[in-house]
Amino acid sequence: MTTALIRRHTETEPAPLFETPGHLLDKFIKDFLQPNKIFLDQLHKAVNTICTFLKENCFRHSTIKVHKIVQGGSAGKGTALKTGSDADLVVFPSSIKSFTSQVAERTSVINEIRHQLEACQQEKNFEVKFEISKRTAPRVLSFSLKSEDLNESVDFDVLPAFNVLGQLEFGFKPSPAVYTELISLYKSPSPLRGEFSTCFTELQRNFVLSRPTKLKDLIRLVKYWYKQCERKLKIKGSLPPKYALELLTIYAWEQGSRAEDFDTAIGFRTVLELVTRYQQLCIFWTVNYSFEHEIIRNFLLTQIQKPRCPEPHPSSC
Repeated sequence: MTTALIRRHTETEPAPLFETPGHLLDKFIKDFLQPNKIFLDQLHKAVNTICTFLKENCFRHSTIKVHKIVQGGSAGKGTALKTGSDADLVVFPSSIKSFTSQVAERTSVINEIRHQLEACQQEKNFEVKFEISKRTAPRVLSFSLKSEDLNESVDFDVLPAFNVLGQLEFGFKPSPAVYTELISLYKSPSPLRGEFSTCFTELQRNFVLSRPTKLKDLIRLVKYWYKQCERKLKIKGSLPPKYALELLTIYAWEQGSRAEDFDTAIGFRTVLELVTRYQQLCIFWTVNYSFEHEIIRNFLLTQIQKPRCPEPHPSSC
């Protein structure tokens, strides 16, 4: 009965998640949540074309160079849903030489990127629909890539950032000086909290991207569940922040079997149990920092006493 129900919804909308038995959750994810492989290929080609164009053409009449462009967000981490997913393209120009100059230079960099994106849109052929947002914002530039044939799309935010990490290598851990400068800015009279998380996009992406495929599928399922609940729950604080879902799911897997293949229903239930008591949890990882440096240690000890699920690095300032 339930299998037939899911089949009837395959070409339209998914059957309600609460009607799907545990043994069919993998099928539910495959049919309704995983992006189409054809669209993913088209998306990757379009993103590569855009990134190459920006690197070659941005600031070409000046001495400013683009060090690198990093894709983050759910598309970059490999946890994108079939529809309504987001991604970041973080551009690291040589003109941004510090955290503070990221704020000062942001508007001029965004204006240049907009100019080049519009040129790219005119000059290049894309297998997907490429639309640049007409809304103006001082901190971000947005565009979307949509399939002409499939009901799938990804919304991108383009953000300039300070290249504090340089060229990342496997196992790289930032210097303590990076974090002590951030902590100093956090404690300043006019703190710019959350302003510089884009500088650490590669660390955020790699923390999730390196996980097994099935774990990333479980993250997709949890995010889908979250979107359904978010529409119905009106009490603020009844659900954790959206970013914490990936971390809670990874934590549940690490505390469990750590197997590449596991029972999706058991994993899903474990994550939901964590969600119900997220305000009592204190979860953190030290893969990108340590408690050895005194300033960092004191800051982290203060942060982890707060009722929240922290990032795997202290860049929340």
